[in-house]
Amino acid sequence: MQRIHDLSQLDWERYIQEDDLVLWGQAQAEPLTLTQNLMQNCHKISNFSVFLGISNFATCSPEHAAYIDFSSYCGAGSNRLLAKSKQLEIIPSHYSAFCKILWPDVVIIQLSAPNERGQYSFALGQDYPADAIRHARTVIAEVNANLPWTYASDYLTEQDLDLVYESNRKFTAETAAEPNSMNTQIAAHVASLIPNGATLQIGIGTLPETVLNALSHHQNLGIHSGIISDGVAKLMQSGVINNSQKAIDSGITITGLINGSEQLHDFVNLNSNIQLRASSYTHNPQVLSQLDNLIAVNSAIEVDLTGQVNAEIANGTYVGAVGGALDFIRAANQSAHGRSIIALPSAGKNFTRIVSQLSGPVSTPRSDAGFFVTEYGIADLRGLSLSARANKMISIAHPDFREQLTAEAKSLSLI
Repeated sequence: MQRIHDLSQLDWERYIQEDDLVLWGQAQAEPLTLTQNLMQNCHKISNFSVFLGISNFATCSPEHAAYIDFSSYCGAGSNRLLAKSKQLEIIPSHYSAFCKILWPDVVIIQLSAPNERGQYSFALGQDYPADAIRHARTVIAEVNANLPWTYASDYLTEQDLDLVYESNRKFTAETAAEPNSMNTQIAAHVASLIPNGATLQIGIGTLPETVLNALSHHQNLGIHSGIISDGVAKLMQSGVINNSQKAIDSGITITGLINGSEQLHDFVNLNSNIQLRASSYTHNPQVLSQLDNLIAVNSAIEVDLTGQVNAEIANGTYVGAVGGALDFIRAANQSAHGRSIIALPSAGKNFTRIVSQLSGPVSTPRSDAGFFVTEYGIADLRGLSLSARANKMISIAHPDFREQLTAEAKSLSLI
């Protein structure tokens, strides 16, 4: 293993070969110092590929596509610039399949400093890179003592690493925007569908944070999710989330990624009640099937009158993902007392987000439809006919569009 403290000592051509597939952590788990340096030197290694996850930073830009073939499961974050410029190939795969399809040559990861046993923790994200490492020829790590040491199912040692760059990068924290009245109304409806003792899967962003804030009077909640944010930490600190009712991982919040503020990073540091897992565990159908009262809370770009969900394309640009939503939606639908909830604003500026026909692909089919929530109420589509579904969905649409949606539903013979 090579250990360096100066990036001028890093010879990327030694580690990345022509036609290699390179993969790194996403969101706050991106080893940013290394990935930015790789982009600065990508012209030295022509014709290789990079698989991207959610990008919180503008690491990769269209100009890099002269040397790199970019692919991703999502168009989130700065990936949107690549997607708009047609420089991003989308892999529309379920998250649960990543462990079977992502076999990179090189994995670049971010780790915290090792503990007294020489174990490097994955810090802010185990996720799919933890699975990908098993197949990689080369593993390069940015080790940063400023990061929290987090518990997980697996840790790395020096024997697992080919190159370590010792970093002292200060971390950029993430905080959700302040909720508006619409988000607060949606969150109140969602909270009413979550019973005490439930295990939650929930995303990040303003609306999910608002939902978590609305659960402050709940009891004995659990978390099994692909990602967690500050809202989860706050509910753990107040005792609302204690994971006491989970049949597996009792007492432990399970997540693949951690994304949030400095306070969240401090909370997860050396906290055995929060543990990271690889996506082969967090999204595994056999694991999820052991969770009763599983409540999956997801969002959508648009939803049609029969319960089909487009979570991928808006205005012709790939901005979302297939991702892990359907893994959790189906698990929640099969879970004893479980529920799938799709929460979204009823409309954008001058357009409805409940539509008669989707403008993008069907990310979640109507056969998996459960509860849909807007600021105007709740539509439970389970077991309903197409006409009954259309009427329910129109009832939670923005009033300005209900007449239009009713006319369109009639023209489609839905009502």
